[in-house]
Amino acid sequence: MTSTKLDWQALRPQTDNYQHYFSHVTEDTSGCFEKTQARLANGLQAFSQTTAEPAMMLVKIAEYGQYLTLLRDRLTQLEADNPSSQWCGGQYTLEGNQARYRAFASPEDNFACQSGQVSVADWIEPEQLFGCVRLFQETLTLEPGLIHRLNGGTLIISLRAVLTQPLMWLRLKQIFLSQQYVWLSPDETCALPISIPAMPLKFRLLIAGDREALAEFQEMEPELSTLAIYSEFEENIQIVDDEEIADWCQWVRSVADEAGIGAIEADFWPELIIESVRYTGDQETLPLCPCWLSRQLQDAVIYSEDNGLAASQLKSALEARAWREGFLAERMQDEILLDQVLINTEDEVTGQINGLSVIEFPGHPRAFGEPARISCVVHPGDGEFTDVERKAELGGNIHAKGMMIMQAWLVSELELEQQLPFSASMVFEQSYSEVDGDSASLAELCALISALATQPINQQIAVTGSVDQFGNVQPVGGLNEKIEGFFQICQQRGLSGKQGVILPASNTRHLALNDEVINAVREQQFHIWTVSHTEDALPLLMQKSWNTEQGSCLLRTIQDRIAQMNQQDNRHRPWPLRWLNWFNHN
Repeated sequence: MTSTKLDWQALRPQTDNYQHYFSHVTEDTSGCFEKTQARLANGLQAFSQTTAEPAMMLVKIAEYGQYLTLLRDRLTQLEADNPSSQWCGGQYTLEGNQARYRAFASPEDNFACQSGQVSVADWIEPEQLFGCVRLFQETLTLEPGLIHRLNGGTLIISLRAVLTQPLMWLRLKQIFLSQQYVWLSPDETCALPISIPAMPLKFRLLIAGDREALAEFQEMEPELSTLAIYSEFEENIQIVDDEEIADWCQWVRSVADEAGIGAIEADFWPELIIESVRYTGDQETLPLCPCWLSRQLQDAVIYSEDNGLAASQLKSALEARAWREGFLAERMQDEILLDQVLINTEDEVTGQINGLSVIEFPGHPRAFGEPARISCVVHPGDGEFTDVERKAELGGNIHAKGMMIMQAWLVSELELEQQLPFSASMVFEQSYSEVDGDSASLAELCALISALATQPINQQIAVTGSVDQFGNVQPVGGLNEKIEGFFQICQQRGLSGKQGVILPASNTRHLALNDEVINAVREQQFHIWTVSHTEDALPLLMQKSWNTEQGSCLLRTIQDRIAQMNQQDNRHRPWPLRWLNWFNHN
């Protein structure tokens, strides 16, 4: 097992192989929806052609207007492929104290519409949806609602509107299932002044919402959920080969057309891909979210003179956004640089290590990385490992789980015949809020080993990663922010050429670092190592291996210290207990 120092080329997605696509992105975006949203396209196709009554579909999708409009446009296109000139509805006439309904619709009828219409109800009030009976100066009029204008068509409604207005949903469900509209009095305490015939009403219903809302709806309406066609909008696309890159570029081009954005230069695409990877957190995954893509494009247009887009304009937009949103991160860095928060980036210290964390403040749009000083002390005791964060009720359950896992690996490696004669105390220094997650378990394990072996740790290196019970290092989140946060501190204090970060090898695909870090790595002023096992990280931090057949190693140092402590303990025991201990071992 060995560590690997990453070259600067591995620190961000490589796009050189796709340059020929960037120069020839087609202006024709027809068919891109079917390629990038194949499952949803298939579901909408089935929904538009089903003969089941009633016809209902559930779509997992963000409840933003841009998403719902996307569904409407796609269904409208499907309806256009099978045009129908059929008119639905009819004519209501009010004469004196009588109301009549004629079901044969024509364009002149007041409750008539052409079949195949598709409309969106993002947020809608009951009167807008169902229409109403109006009485003014003893004159009665019938006002059609959205569902009357969609007779024979499709209603797309936000699940948020359904869940927050249960009475409206109950009436909509009754109309949808019975395929009949019954007029109700606007005043619940009074009946209608005249009897109004019910109206036959038939429409398709598509309910769109996020996964949590869909789960709530499924619990509320289990039978309807079972009968509905289900599909979902895929927020990301996995890049397997050139075909996916071409499809993604075509999708972005369609978003640009929707926003009225002109030509996109070839050099714009690599910059957009880098920012996209930072958003998705994976070099092989690119976003399809139209809202996010539209924001990047429109921000870049601000710096464009001709409504076209180039790399320099996107860079300017991203730098301006980072500066606007960077106040809080800069203040936190100042606290470290002014030694109000103590972070050592120069010396070697026993039982102390620089972990990496990601800070997310409520109400703040940008997460940022910050180093965290983790310390461990050991003393003669009964083998108890004290997690100070947990004791102080500042540590979450996942953090506690990570602590127990890394302790299990260490105890297993030591192969003790009796209880460990040391107790240890672990803490995040100068941490005044809750700590959770297991991404610091590798750093905590290294600090514990350092304290047990009395071997100092190089403070110029920061560590992130979680460990399992076999010592394997597992991937964690927020890599880019963590690395850049530690780099900023090192850069402000002056790069020594020996500073760097240790991270899990499986996290390499998640890197999309900024130009400052990449330039420092290229010039050998900053380093990034990847490890796959705990044993790989220890030589980098302590200049000493965990276990070797010959010579000094950390494992043997700890075992010798334990043996020495046990011998001292035996000398202080009364002679009958020493004799009993000897008898048990023989």
